[in-house]
Amino acid sequence: MFAINLTRTTGLTALVAALLSGCTTVGPNYAGAPDAAPQATGRSGFLRAPDALAQAPSARWWESLNDPVLDQMINEALASSPALAAANARVAQSRASLAASKTAALPSLNTSFSAPYINVPGNLVGDGGGRDELNAYNLGFDAAWEIDLFGGQRRKVEAATARAEASEASAADAVVTLSAEIARAYVGLRARQAMHKLQSRQVEIDRALTGLAQQRLKAGTTSAQPLNAAEAEAFSSEASLAKTGAEIAVLMDQLAVLTGKEPGALDATLNQVAAIPLPPARVAVGDPASLLRSRPDVRTAERQLAAASADVGIQVANRFPKISFLGLLGLGGQNIGDVFDPGNIVGLALPRLNWSIFDGGRAERQVDGAKSALAEAEAKYRQSVLGALQDAEGSLARFGAQRIAFARALDAEQRSAHSLKLQRQRLSAGTGSLSDTFNAERMALQMSMAVASSQADLTTAFVAVEKALGLGWQTPEAQK
Repeated sequence: MFAINLTRTTGLTALVAALLSGCTTVGPNYAGAPDAAPQATGRSGFLRAPDALAQAPSARWWESLNDPVLDQMINEALASSPALAAANARVAQSRASLAASKTAALPSLNTSFSAPYINVPGNLVGDGGGRDELNAYNLGFDAAWEIDLFGGQRRKVEAATARAEASEASAADAVVTLSAEIARAYVGLRARQAMHKLQSRQVEIDRALTGLAQQRLKAGTTSAQPLNAAEAEAFSSEASLAKTGAEIAVLMDQLAVLTGKEPGALDATLNQVAAIPLPPARVAVGDPASLLRSRPDVRTAERQLAAASADVGIQVANRFPKISFLGLLGLGGQNIGDVFDPGNIVGLALPRLNWSIFDGGRAERQVDGAKSALAEAEAKYRQSVLGALQDAEGSLARFGAQRIAFARALDAEQRSAHSLKLQRQRLSAGTGSLSDTFNAERMALQMSMAVASSQADLTTAFVAVEKALGLGWQTPEAQK
């Protein structure tokens, strides 16, 4: 056994300190994403919505629809949706990977203890007879540390950090998508419930018109053609009614699953018919620059770009030498007390230099591959920015057009209602027929169906605007 030479240890410490002071970080230093749309980000508003409010929109945009049932469903979904649970689990995985990357730069320390008992024939140890018993006790420690001389480990932490943040942005995007899907399904449900009520009345009218046609045919005042036409209309109305009923059931089940419940769990709540939600008269949309800050998918692409930049540094660092140290420390002897005797300390420090001098160009090709991946990530980021702007401008254009369409549908409904009123007055005065009145009511019902459909389209277009703006993930429930 021998004691550690403190003079050599001090020299080794000085060597390590000198190496650490000379550490550098190779590879590109990420300076942020490029400005992929300078003209758009320089504008104060969107091209397709010049009159929209440029103030910051509300994150909880669905509350502007003033529907408590919708609010409750989205809140429940944010708390218990399996889709969000899966996204949050992926975030936890990425954070664990980041923590592991950070600890990889630290020294590792292991310990061991052994106490073997050996019983051997005496002739093997030289005394010629009998058996000898040998005891050995050993307490050992070993430590290993690779000095991050060229920043490869720091780049790994940088890449893991960016990927963890990309995972968080992807989880936020899942919140945006989920809230929009619930709102669209809910609006579709309320629209179909309104349509179902109108279609039920239309079936009643068509059956009445069929009855009138049968009476006229029996009276010989008309041919079979009007009866056939009336029956065809009645059959068509009944088919539409059945289809709408099935769509209502499908949407109820969809909403239940989106909120983390079994199909049918929301039937009691959703069977209570309510009006189709309407968006506010004026909608705040912010500006293109705020859009790009809000969209989680753009944030995801930007973080993936940062990770790709760090990956280049990792591969560049692999081309340089790696210096590591292995330290061994042991205490032992034939008696248990020897492991506590400083005089029995055995120490060993082994510096190691590892440098691949010739690898056939493999390291260089790996750097080239990382640079190509960086170029791909930058292209994907630019595409995500342009796609986000296209999504926003397109949804705003459709929303503006749908406002006009809804206003025209209301005008048409008012005209048909006025026509029905006049026809009923003629019927009361004895100057109009019952069949003409039924036909006028049928036309009015069709206009009301058009209004319900247009109103649903308008609100769905509003939902698309809010989704395109990347809203919803900033809510407290989404951040838990």
